[in-house]
Amino acid sequence: MKKFFEYIGLLTLIGFSFFYTERTTSVVKELDDIMIKIKAEAPNYYKKVEEAIIKDNTIIPGISGREVDINSSYSKMRKLGVFNDGYFKYKYIKPKQLLKNNLDKYIIGGNDNKKEVSLIFLVDQRSDIKQILDILNNNKIYGNFFVDGNWFENNNDKVINLINNNHNVGNLSYNLDYQNSSFVWMDTIIKKIGKQNISFCYKNENSRNLENCTLQKDYIIKPTVEIENYPLINVKNNLKNGIIISFKINDSLIKELDLIINYIKSRDLNIVNLETLLNEY
Repeated sequence: MKKFFEYIGLLTLIGFSFFYTERTTSVVKELDDIMIKIKAEAPNYYKKVEEAIIKDNTIIPGISGREVDINSSYSKMRKLGVFNDGYFKYKYIKPKQLLKNNLDKYIIGGNDNKKEVSLIFLVDQRSDIKQILDILNNNKIYGNFFVDGNWFENNNDKVINLINNNHNVGNLSYNLDYQNSSFVWMDTIIKKIGKQNISFCYKNENSRNLENCTLQKDYIIKPTVEIENYPLINVKNNLKNGIIISFKINDSLIKELDLIINYIKSRDLNIVNLETLLNEY
């Protein structure tokens, strides 16, 4: 019996020792200059979450907020022995409504807190995208090519090159008919290329088309502005943060695309692909 109580006493002593050591370590950490500076600076790096804007059957994505992860940041800086805000670690706070949970809604733009816009080029079987691509590449920007099934059939290699060069490819199916059986075939190929993480349909105000795109887990894009003629004037009249502009490829667009890009840049806006524009982080 005596040994039993000695054993209990030893365990109690060890437990108290661990408890005391942990409390001592915690107190020392809280008094560490690095921890004090982290806690003082952390509020300056807090970003409030921007919630998605949902109206009827449309959505504009939100943007995640963030806060400094105090303990992870301390662990990193303690090893280095110095405070440096460049080593802050963050916890991200997602919007309540995410795009992936609202696939049955039309995306009508990016978040206007981002200084970004995105350009869509509608490609049919008569389209030659070489000049468009040359202009984009010369300006080192990325676009979005929404391709018709007839063009897609004869240009698989170009689809691969577009995606591998950070342009996004959208699916127009055949004449915007997402009930066409080949729509799924096109969608599968686009997704398997691998570098593009999101697939896109183009707006078609038909419930069955909407349903089929949703079943494929595609984002459905309803451009903020659709332009066929006088592209530069129309861009100037409509440009704003988060806008998605779609163009019909024609001689007017090819002639004015350089001017359009320069004008957008002069307004301190970045031209990005849809995957970047719709990123919720």
